[in-house]
Amino acid sequence: MSGRMSENKIILIKRKTRLEELVVRYNTIQQAQFYIERLGADFSDYISEDHHYRKAVETAVIELSAIGRVQLLERQHVPNFIFGDEDTVVVLGQDGLVANTLKYLREQPLIGVNPDPQRWDGVLLPFTVKDLRLLLPEVFRGQRQVREVTLARAELNDGQSLYGVNDLFIGRKTHVSARYQLQLNDVTEQQSSSGIIVSTGMGSTGWLKSVLAGATGIVRSAAGLQMDAEAEAVLGLAGSGQRLAWDHPHLYFTVREPFPSRTTSAGVVFGQIGAQQPLRITSQMPEDGVIFSDGVESDFLEFNSGVEATISLAEKRGRLVV
Repeated sequence: MSGRMSENKIILIKRKTRLEELVVRYNTIQQAQFYIERLGADFSDYISEDHHYRKAVETAVIELSAIGRVQLLERQHVPNFIFGDEDTVVVLGQDGLVANTLKYLREQPLIGVNPDPQRWDGVLLPFTVKDLRLLLPEVFRGQRQVREVTLARAELNDGQSLYGVNDLFIGRKTHVSARYQLQLNDVTEQQSSSGIIVSTGMGSTGWLKSVLAGATGIVRSAAGLQMDAEAEAVLGLAGSGQRLAWDHPHLYFTVREPFPSRTTSAGVVFGQIGAQQPLRITSQMPEDGVIFSDGVESDFLEFNSGVEATISLAEKRGRLVV
């Protein structure tokens, strides 16, 4: 008889280390070392990181195999992997790997594990490898708290869609001027900008905070304008440690560097997207128009002339074990 607690799969997500990526690029460790040391960097740090990560993967496999069936999955295969409804997902990485896995799940619980706490901080990595043997049984029994995460969704008029855990970017591949029509509620504008960022509650301390910090500084320095309480609350994210809740019921969009001209406007450059208030964008870019999420430019939707994208709250939510 099997001593496993569950016959449902445990999917362990891993990534390539910096050393592994260098070896892919330069073919051998020796050539990778030559390249790094020629730049004046410490190659031993790459060796140490790789050693600790491999050890963490090995230990995680042993711990999880004592509990259930384990499937090891490389990060690059996640977008095309079909997760079972009863699967439990364990991510061994950094925060970015957690976010980039969460958007491909259909509400399966995700456990973020820090492979090297001495090296990495991790808001989304509350556990270590040593926690797994006690943690997984509690997850199976429903004894662990699970926090829901609001996701963003971009859906094209040809049926394609893409989810974002932290943010979506809509613009040009090279981040040069993008042309499009933007519609929010009953307001429609022709715009030219360096792209639109749509952020979730979880992403409120990332790209959104950066954009708001710049905008707040410009407004306050240039005009000394007084803002109402609601505007101050949102813009307050820029200069403080405060963040929106992970399950915040709205998304926020910001237009980067809007350029007003005879044919383009800059009136709708920041706003809220709610359940009954989607943002619609129609591309006017003949080529290189893209929508990507969570900083992964290689995983994108083409967004060229005539394609319409509807940006809204996703119909599903992420579920993080805490």
